[in-house]
Amino acid sequence: MHVRVTGVVIEDDRILLLNQDTDTSRGWSLPGGKVEEGETIRDALVREMREETGLDVEPGRLLYVCDHLPGNGTHVVHLTFEARRTGGTPGQITAGLDTRPIRGVEFTRIADLPLLGFGERFAQLATDGFPGAGSYMGAKSSIGL
Repeated sequence: MHVRVTGVVIEDDRILLLNQDTDTSRGWSLPGGKVEEGETIRDALVREMREETGLDVEPGRLLYVCDHLPGNGTHVVHLTFEARRTGGTPGQITAGLDTRPIRGVEFTRIADLPLLGFGERFAQLATDGFPGAGSYMGAKSSIGL
């Protein structure tokens, strides 16, 4: 089993996304990645956000926990946290740190999430401020990811 952390940064009704290939048909994703051996969840989130977006963040509340079973015998547990920007510049990233090249980093209107391949459910959760934060949400697909 693998543990993956992702961060949700929302500013002025815009959510921070990566233009990057995913393991689905979507070309946009939430920033985040694998928790490394001996690394805390908090440290992993701060590191991943810096590497993938160029932002320094302060982790906030746990938004949801979900499972991803890609069908290759792997089980990935996703922990997604609210994050607040404390510094940095979006897009100032070091190329080559991520296994999937990052084509761009953008704050995108939450209302446009479905146009970028996110499910209506995820867009509604983001619009509503993630009600039920901290809950187990089941399969990643059940929340529109």
